[in-house]
Amino acid sequence: MRVAHFDCFSGISGDMVLGAVIDAGVPADAIRAALDSLALPIKLEVETVKRCGFAATKATVEAADQEDYRFLPDVEAILARGALTARQRDLATTIFRKVAVAESTVHGMPLERVHFHEVGALDSIADIVGAAVGLDLLGVARFTSTPVPTGSGSVKCAHGLMPVPTPGTAELLKGVPLAPSAIKAELTTPTGAAILTTVVTEWTATPAMTIEVVGHGSGTKDFLEQPNILRLMVGTVVPGASAACGYSDETDSVVVLETNLDDISSEVIGFTIERLFAAGALDVFSVPIQMKKQRPGVLLSVICGAATADELEAILFRETGTFGVRRTTATRAKLQREGVTVDTPWGPVRAKRGWRAGLEVLTPEYEDCARVAREHEVPLREVFAAVRR
Repeated sequence: MRVAHFDCFSGISGDMVLGAVIDAGVPADAIRAALDSLALPIKLEVETVKRCGFAATKATVEAADQEDYRFLPDVEAILARGALTARQRDLATTIFRKVAVAESTVHGMPLERVHFHEVGALDSIADIVGAAVGLDLLGVARFTSTPVPTGSGSVKCAHGLMPVPTPGTAELLKGVPLAPSAIKAELTTPTGAAILTTVVTEWTATPAMTIEVVGHGSGTKDFLEQPNILRLMVGTVVPGASAACGYSDETDSVVVLETNLDDISSEVIGFTIERLFAAGALDVFSVPIQMKKQRPGVLLSVICGAATADELEAILFRETGTFGVRRTTATRAKLQREGVTVDTPWGPVRAKRGWRAGLEVLTPEYEDCARVAREHEVPLREVFAAVRR
């Protein structure tokens, strides 16, 4: 299995990720083409620089400053018009939604009212979209990372002078092991934290892998104390090493959050489920149960990654008013998967392809199929059948 490991010894930012994937072999022109398709006044420049004597790739997005704020729907509209694959668009959208949820939490406002400051600027949009395209083109099945240093001191942002890590970055790094750093600067930005926590499934100092290529992405600042570089190691899993650690190509570790509810309405449960999915839950479901004093109730269960468990647990407490949430860690067997686009008589439709040990399945994406069924006035089941054929 092809894997990648982020060595964040000097933090992580969007441009550092972009530089690292290009240095690791992703063609810069492929990323430029994706950015050009967004129809924004941006330009990607790539150069080789040195940080404390070490060569690294510096990716710089040239864009005009814009005073207007962007909301999440604005950013999603930009992504929708770009010539991105379904997987690249989904990854970029997930990263932006993760930032939106963090901003919603720290500012205490509804998700739809959150406006992006720095992350909504043109250069940040380019960093996230470029990183999503580059990480997809790496062709890896799994990402790991070292613990993350945030830096120290303070940084000036849209809300004034803030301590490092800024509130948004700290919210994004909930559940992530941090590493100490004496550098008086912001080493990990909200963009970098959002990218990292979206793709990484394991936090480890030393990955079990055979390294094939190492990409070095440079940050903007040049510190005296250490190279301001993000290392991205790409390779394959060492035979037998993943199994010894309790993992295989088709397994990973997830957190399961559960709470019993008997005193809230179905509308509140539905709203809570919506918030949980928006915050990055892998799955959420409810089951009718019988509670004490013969009262009917609901078991609300959430499956998530370790990096988002604290945030999702907070949503359960805040939205349901529950007095307790159970947390367990489970090993999940799963199919390896990828997003694909299938041609049908009514045009392209997205689907999810999964495989494992000789087994292969294809699941049509409901929203795409429903759209085709409405537009062409054909039965939904016929669209499903066409995609599977």
